[in-house]
Amino acid sequence: MAFIGTLRSKMGTWVVVFVFVAIAAFILGDIFSGKSNILNWGRNSVGEIGGKEISYEEYQAVIREREANWFLNTGREPGERDMPSIRQQAWDLLIARHAIQPQIEDAGVEVTEDEVWDMVQGKNVDQGVRQAFTNQQTGQFEPDKVVAYLKQIQSMPETSEPRIRWELFQRDLKPGRERIKYENLLIKSSYVTKAEAEREYHLATDVAEVKYLYVPYYAISDSSVQITDADYEAYYNKNKEKFKTDATRDIKYISIPVIPSADDSAAVNDDLKRAVEEFKSSSEDSVYASNNTDGQTPFMKYTPASLPSFISEGDLVAGNVIGPVLDGETYKVVKVSKVFNDTIYSARAKHILIKWTDASDAAKAEAKEKARNILKDIKGGASFEAKAREFGTDGTASRGGDLGWFSSGQMVKPFQDAVFGASKPGVLNDVVETEFGYHIIEVSNAKTNQAYNLAIVERQIVPSDATTNEAFRKAENFATGISDVKEFEQKAQQSGLTIQEAQNVGAGDRRIGTLGEARQIVMWLFRDASTGKISQVYDLQDQNVVAIMTGEVKKGYKPLALVKEEITPAVRNEVKSRTIIEKLNGLKGTLEEVATGFGGDANVYTSSDLRLSSNSLPTVGFDPQAVGAAFSLENGKRSKPVAGDNGVVIVELQSKTIAPAIADYSNYKTQLEQNSQNRSSFSIAEAIKEKSEIEDKRYKFF
Repeated sequence: MAFIGTLRSKMGTWVVVFVFVAIAAFILGDIFSGKSNILNWGRNSVGEIGGKEISYEEYQAVIREREANWFLNTGREPGERDMPSIRQQAWDLLIARHAIQPQIEDAGVEVTEDEVWDMVQGKNVDQGVRQAFTNQQTGQFEPDKVVAYLKQIQSMPETSEPRIRWELFQRDLKPGRERIKYENLLIKSSYVTKAEAEREYHLATDVAEVKYLYVPYYAISDSSVQITDADYEAYYNKNKEKFKTDATRDIKYISIPVIPSADDSAAVNDDLKRAVEEFKSSSEDSVYASNNTDGQTPFMKYTPASLPSFISEGDLVAGNVIGPVLDGETYKVVKVSKVFNDTIYSARAKHILIKWTDASDAAKAEAKEKARNILKDIKGGASFEAKAREFGTDGTASRGGDLGWFSSGQMVKPFQDAVFGASKPGVLNDVVETEFGYHIIEVSNAKTNQAYNLAIVERQIVPSDATTNEAFRKAENFATGISDVKEFEQKAQQSGLTIQEAQNVGAGDRRIGTLGEARQIVMWLFRDASTGKISQVYDLQDQNVVAIMTGEVKKGYKPLALVKEEITPAVRNEVKSRTIIEKLNGLKGTLEEVATGFGGDANVYTSSDLRLSSNSLPTVGFDPQAVGAAFSLENGKRSKPVAGDNGVVIVELQSKTIAPAIADYSNYKTQLEQNSQNRSSFSIAEAIKEKSEIEDKRYKFF
């Protein structure tokens, strides 16, 4: 059954033990949750939710429960990459338990045992049960199979995998339904009146015809605007909620890469030189290569089209050993184990593509004539590569038209037939037409079906212990004696090291700037660091990192000094708006006359289909203030200058058509209710979290 799955083919008795221990750990979580007086682990707090301190032990118990759930769903234990997600699931579960569940209980929401029974085998079956016991052929839910399955489960040992699965699923039914009932209780308390529905109708259907003057903010140069501290403070105070933030910290850091030295490269080369003689005498090439390589493809068939670039045609003799050869970051020794004829043919060629300008016969004839003239020049001794660079019209032109090796089926048929039909290298006698244009072709290597079995011993060049230790020592020397940010910057400059910066690092972040995964630095930053304090050396895979904390923002609101640069464009526009409005207020006459009096950047536009729900004006863009001003006017009246996001607008209402009343606004009411309900489920949880004063201190441990 899809519902229970089955892991029997993957599991032995140890799996059942693993799951049983994990579930037991979850049950024991109550002991560590603070509800029991047996143990008090408050000193190991990972945070606080709704006034309740969350101990490390309680958090770990829930993590183990989620690990067990992961195992049951995937058939494998979670790896390191999976653990961040599992830890977050555990934290979310604790939020639900200690923040959301108390609200459900305070509201008096209950789910009885009869309701749980009803969700399993009654009239209101849970969707998960319904899906699991639906006949795949008929699409019909089969309740009799549910009953039969439950009887079967009850006869199984308590530690059996199917029974554990069922107990886990059934345990989640009650809290899940409680939360649905609680959310529905709040959602249903939201009511849309007839007046609200009628207003929504008019927002969508009332139409205004307007004329408006628009002065964009760029009408005034930025350099001419003087912004005062009072301007910044006024904008900041008016928009303070935008700058609400969790605690964040800033750092600067240097990175010393751990890269193989010349000695490391030479050591690998010398090691493979010793392997050359062994390879030569080996009778089992594939076995030898498999046992001695670091690569993933120790023995493969190659055609001329797929041969490694460092192998030349003269190397391809059976029994020949090539190398060691440096190929990227690895050294390779290659033995030509076998040379044979394959069923696949390959060839190598160059071409010059001449495209026609359109599909007409005249355009094609012109392109063909041009191609034949170029071919004539090449036959007369002109360089094929030079002509390709001069006349080629595809990506091969820059490399002299070279297409490299290609195998059967890789080129369009007319081109392939022409190249594979050549018995020897050289320029073909005539141009070849394909769907792309006319091709002038030079066959570099005639068709061949020769193939090669190559055995490859590959060794990656990696830093030796000495190199790794030297890089670490260099990082330690850098970190020594630094007591503040200024010294950090000076020493980095003296050492020729690039300083990088990461701002607004959060306690839950795992990645920092260009470092990638750097959770251990985040933990130091929030657990031990302070402004001006330097870190130890952190070994992040292939680099050693030293960081220094440069600043912090406490939970609450970012101070004005930190957001000043961010808000400068908006504040500048506010200052500009005052200048523009002052000038507009001093002008009289029609909108056109006012625009002329203001100057070239002021223009007058019209709109005959403006609706309140649009929130924007043509050319102006998003400007709900101006749209609202238009609908507040009487016919023939003009608004005061309105400052929007992009400029200042004066609106003149030409006419306003109010949609006639209708007998039934239920469609608009339903739409508003649906929109409200779609937002409510998320909003309810977020509102509870916000009021629960959640403090996340998991950075102390993970």
